[in-house]
Amino acid sequence: MGTENPGRPNFTPRPTTTPFAAPPRTVTPFSSSGPVVGQEASGFRPPPQTPFSSSGPVVGSDVSTFRPTPPAPPQTTMPFSSFGPAGGPQTSPFRPSTPARFNDPSVPPPPTANAPPTAGPFSRFPTPPPFASTPPFPSTAQPPPSRPPPMGQLPFQPPGGQAPFQRPQQQMPSVQMGSPPQTINSAPPSMSLHQSPSDSSFPAPQPNAQTSFPGYARANPQAPPAQSPFLTHQGGFPAPPAASSPFAAQQGGYGVPPPVAAPLGLQSRDHMQHPGSGPPLGGVQALTEDFSSLSVGSVPGSIEPGIDPKALPRPLCGDVEPKPLAQMFPLNCNPRFLRLTTGAIPSSQSLSSRWHLPLGAVVCPLAESPDGEEVPVVNFGAAGIIRCRRCRTYVNPYVTFTDAGRKWRCNICALLNDVPGDYFANLDATGRRIDMDQRPELTHGSVEFVAPTEYMVRAPMPPLYFFLIDVSSSAVRSGMIEVVAQTIRSCLDDLPGHPRTQIGFATFDSTIHFYNMKSSLTQPQMMVVSDLDDVFVPLPDDLLVNLSESRSVVETFLDSLPSMFQDNSNVESAFGPALKASLMLMSQLGGKLLIFQNTLPSLGVGRLKLRGDDLRVYGTDKEHPLRLPEDPFYKQMAAEFTKFQIGVNVYAFSDKYTDIASLGTLAKYTGGQVYYYPNFQSTIHGEKLRHELARDLTRETAWEAVMRIRCGKGVRFTSYHGNFMLRSTDLLALPAVDCDKAFAMQLSLEETLLTIQTVYFQVALLYTASCGERRIRVHTAAVPVVTDLGEMYRQADTGAIVTLLSRLAIEKTLSSKLEDARNSLQLRIVKALKEFRNLYAVQHRLGGKMIYPESLKFLPMYGLALCKSAPIRGGYADVSLDERCAAGHTMMTLPVKKLLKLLYPSLIRLDEYLLKPSADADDFNSIENRLPLVAESLDSRGLYIYDDGFRFVLWFGRVLPPDIAKNLLGADFAAELSKVTLCERDNEMSKKLMRILKKFRENDPSYHQLCYLVRQGEQPREGHLLLANLVEEQMGGTNSYVDWILQVHRQVQQNP
Repeated sequence: MGTENPGRPNFTPRPTTTPFAAPPRTVTPFSSSGPVVGQEASGFRPPPQTPFSSSGPVVGSDVSTFRPTPPAPPQTTMPFSSFGPAGGPQTSPFRPSTPARFNDPSVPPPPTANAPPTAGPFSRFPTPPPFASTPPFPSTAQPPPSRPPPMGQLPFQPPGGQAPFQRPQQQMPSVQMGSPPQTINSAPPSMSLHQSPSDSSFPAPQPNAQTSFPGYARANPQAPPAQSPFLTHQGGFPAPPAASSPFAAQQGGYGVPPPVAAPLGLQSRDHMQHPGSGPPLGGVQALTEDFSSLSVGSVPGSIEPGIDPKALPRPLCGDVEPKPLAQMFPLNCNPRFLRLTTGAIPSSQSLSSRWHLPLGAVVCPLAESPDGEEVPVVNFGAAGIIRCRRCRTYVNPYVTFTDAGRKWRCNICALLNDVPGDYFANLDATGRRIDMDQRPELTHGSVEFVAPTEYMVRAPMPPLYFFLIDVSSSAVRSGMIEVVAQTIRSCLDDLPGHPRTQIGFATFDSTIHFYNMKSSLTQPQMMVVSDLDDVFVPLPDDLLVNLSESRSVVETFLDSLPSMFQDNSNVESAFGPALKASLMLMSQLGGKLLIFQNTLPSLGVGRLKLRGDDLRVYGTDKEHPLRLPEDPFYKQMAAEFTKFQIGVNVYAFSDKYTDIASLGTLAKYTGGQVYYYPNFQSTIHGEKLRHELARDLTRETAWEAVMRIRCGKGVRFTSYHGNFMLRSTDLLALPAVDCDKAFAMQLSLEETLLTIQTVYFQVALLYTASCGERRIRVHTAAVPVVTDLGEMYRQADTGAIVTLLSRLAIEKTLSSKLEDARNSLQLRIVKALKEFRNLYAVQHRLGGKMIYPESLKFLPMYGLALCKSAPIRGGYADVSLDERCAAGHTMMTLPVKKLLKLLYPSLIRLDEYLLKPSADADDFNSIENRLPLVAESLDSRGLYIYDDGFRFVLWFGRVLPPDIAKNLLGADFAAELSKVTLCERDNEMSKKLMRILKKFRENDPSYHQLCYLVRQGEQPREGHLLLANLVEEQMGGTNSYVDWILQVHRQVQQNP
């Protein structure tokens, strides 16, 4: 069968009737089953003389090295019927009828026809018809056959004493399945192939996983079993009786068909010339890629269904960026900048409607490179930036040059554009520009253009930082003011944009205090504004100063600030008027406003009152307004800040309610973020504030930015999710943006049917760099258009899907009950898995098996973790109102990797590493073995670290050797750990632990993890810090992972 994809092999169509080879002395008519899929499909020997057993592919982890023993007599009989692939170790209770004739080679099978379908990109290749004839298998003692054995099957020696089964009399229709292979691995036909656990088709083996077929002997008992973690059993299934018939009767009601083929790669390429000799290679490849499955069976001693917990897929390797799209389009930008929820765009609206997961992208335009790789900067000079004159797409690696280099075709709208004279270059014989290697914009998916003056509405602004600090009595008591002043002073040398950087300060309690820091002064002058109804700014020209010119005055102010208000007893907060004054002061230039807020605003405009103390509204339709700003003043102020290019970051500290729902609005619409420090005490939380404020001040920032994402004809982005202000239908206003911010967006099809083969996406961020240059950062990616829903699932990106799902769920909590948000999330996952199951329900006998795409094997786990996350879990008693809102604001900005780490944190055992000799002290790879988040992972003799990217929890087992605890904690090792501070001590073990913590923090510097200590059994501290965060456990009325999977599976199996 031909295919329109030149990168794939062409398969010749099967003939209408397939000739038979002369039967040898021992006749073993072929078995028309499909390929076997599993990690151990290689070393097994099929049963002989079983004509026309038309079972489909066996999918399972133990499809391998067992040898059937002589048959047991069937218990009952049932007419034989053909069925699709078995989904795993158990199948429905089929019983064969008693054979009437045995091994009659004179009766040929009925001829069948199999017309190939029309090929296209990602088209599905048909399986052989159930009775397509193949040459009989000779015994190994006979001379070699006249042609090679069928693809995917091995020559074998039939065990003696087994009778072949009767050929069924009726003809079964052929069933299409499988997809064309990407590559073909050549190997000798007789070679036994062992599947490496690192192969992408098979997940890594899990320790202690049970076999699916207990009691079956393996061909090589010394070799460790390479098991799939998805197909283990509870142990409640009876062992299948040994039988030569693939449908041998069984007491437990499960007939287990033995494997009939070996996995892909056993046949050499020249064996593909025999059209009737076996299933097309695509069928084998498709099953290894298309789905994985979980066996759902009864627990011993119970009629309730159950799953082996060890078989559940867990994201112990964290986020894994998708590879297939990058391999298909190597010129795409790096996935850290742009990730699509699936690397295959649906070709029609009807296909899109069957994709029940979000269709869209996650963009992090300024993402940091882990290896320090810089995005190339291109300056076109006098030629100006090369763009399409119709759709305004920037020149990129996917444009094509024609007319001897004088014209170029836009890859997004297909318009032919003239090449400016300054940019002209001749083409070589292949149509490639001869200067291609000197043009980064034509060879890199990400590039940064220096923008000429026409891209500027005004002169590029200098980096500007304005600090608005609460100095009420509670702020003074917490020690926040001192930590903030010290941190700002220590970062003055590292603020970006030197020597253009500008800086200013204001403080407030019941009045507003401004500070004149003119460079001619020796110390700052304080000016107090007490009229809160008619706020004005005194000396507007001297309150924002150039840092390099007024450095000494600024340092003097920061040194004296803590003592200036140390005796302040004012408990009021005129936050609203102070906010208006800050806007007046910054509106000329724009910049970044950093707010340090400790007391609920109580005076003037924007004052807030205590909310959420009425417990009767929780769980009702009156609950969600508590998560919205109470006063429209804050959203109006956010719109004004955005208009004047001012980004707002909110640092909230309080031991009482501070209404994060209202204050966070300022960050939400200005591209900022919310930092929340409940019950802040400088002695405990000071280090976290110090690191996070320093990161905020010194990381590279893009100022007065706007972002747009363009896409090809027929598709468009319809909704955007994150912290920004939408200026037009597709233009995101970002007064200040940095590498820690990600934006999500949903995609829809404008046309009923797409006629293009590839959709291109281009993200463009126009911004002012701290150095004063106006720049355009451009990321370009190409994505194929497909007509097959299965291909969309194969190319799915779990990280991007979970990021979009989390933002949609958090937004739903602003208009609905928390329970509605959780139910909506679960429903989308169920619909997606049900649609996927329907793809294979006809071809495969799935029984009670739960199947899912390999690409989405972690989606149920992340879905459960999301339902247990702070923004949407539980109710009033589970998470405080401020904490819930702060967590929601944080998760709305997180990049993919950071979000997945928060949802499924790492749990790592440390004591074994700490006891190693010091020579291995820097071998950090040995400790990065993450454990499942279940209570069983915690050994009372061990020391464990829990890391969610925002905090560390060190868990000391009850019987941890005392010398370890003493080395790490000193003389206080037996005291209550809430009163113990972890610090480096003068011994090698303590130094090793501090090196580990430092390395973990360096891996992701965007937030600083404080280290909390807890000993096993210390309640409620242990439960609050660790046990409640073991997301796989059943906690507070929430499902465990096993229960969640069973619940999802039940809903997937229900009829619509």
